[in-house]
Amino acid sequence: MRLTGPGGIHHYVERFLRSNSSRFAGKTVVDIPAGTGRSSDVLRSLGARVEAFDLFPESFAVDGLECRKADLSRDIPLRSGAADYVLSQEGVEHIPDQVGMFREFNRILKKGGGLLITTPNYSNLRIKIGQLLSESEYAYKKMPPNELDSIWGHGAECGDVYYGHVFPVGIQKLRLLARVAGFAIKKVHHTRVNGSSLALMFLFYPLILTVNYLAYLRAIAKRKQIPIEQKREVYGEVLRYGIDPRILIDGYLFVEFEKEHEVSEEFSRLRDRDA
Repeated sequence: MRLTGPGGIHHYVERFLRSNSSRFAGKTVVDIPAGTGRSSDVLRSLGARVEAFDLFPESFAVDGLECRKADLSRDIPLRSGAADYVLSQEGVEHIPDQVGMFREFNRILKKGGGLLITTPNYSNLRIKIGQLLSESEYAYKKMPPNELDSIWGHGAECGDVYYGHVFPVGIQKLRLLARVAGFAIKKVHHTRVNGSSLALMFLFYPLILTVNYLAYLRAIAKRKQIPIEQKREVYGEVLRYGIDPRILIDGYLFVEFEKEHEVSEEFSRLRDRDA
């Protein structure tokens, strides 16, 4: 986590990829949405076998690499278990069916495969205040999501619709979406501090700490049918992310997940728990 430095998330993703180059050499990595191909090019230089996809593949600009058309709201044209890693930058906040997206990532990944997700950090305090005041991520600087600014068509002949930041996620929702699709958080990678969020920390953190801890204690006391060890594990993880100062001030969420179970296995586990 840095107080100064580049603002764009792609700088931090590239730094992560290069500092972990041995993990990607010889591996199949799916880059979706691939955008202009900046990360695909980095991955190729590290020896990865890159499968690039985007809703608008004509924007892809990497010589010698093909970018195929794919919509994260639908099936990705790869066989099951084809990938070692999936990199999805700034995509989840645009997708109506986020559960379906995570299930599809699970399908194309091998067991133990890695999923890297980045998204604007709706858990940081600046955006939380913006949501409170106007349901906008930028408060007075930007209108809330609306049909003029947030939704537009592209390629009327095929009916493509692109959504802006209509479906934002914070760390808790991102964790849950991944969990029910068979993923667990391996690590949250921190980027650059958002200055407004840092200033707000001094005012709000004691209240955040108190409210989250009281909710944890209340949750532990309820649902007597669930073993106390399981409640402490799940609610404890949720509490840690809810009060983590770094998450509250980071400009982006950059989360690394690991595929632990197939989707069918995860739903069986959920059914068994509630039986």
